[in-house]
Amino acid sequence: MKRMPFIASFLLASASHLAMADISTERQSELIYLLKQDCGSCHGMTLKGGLGPALLPETLNGKPKELLVTTILEGRTGTAMPPWKTMLTQDEAEWITVQLQQGVK
Repeated sequence: MKRMPFIASFLLASASHLAMADISTERQSELIYLLKQDCGSCHGMTLKGGLGPALLPETLNGKPKELLVTTILEGRTGTAMPPWKTMLTQDEAEWITVQLQQGVK
């Protein structure tokens, strides 16, 4: 696998940080609630798994961020994972992905 050059990696991280900065503190609280309640109803209330797989840092950190964001927005055909694109923006899905990879507080 090719490694991303430092500058490209820095720019990607900076762009993600800027997108996250656009999400208000109030909306971030709403998204955490959504994660714990709505996502938790299938992925387990502690996100350790249930009908859906665990959403813990150790199970997500090896997965590409783009795959996780797409899964959140588009869902997974043939599974119980619904698309959330009618309720979440791209930036919000990216923010959720970062929270999941860091461990939701």
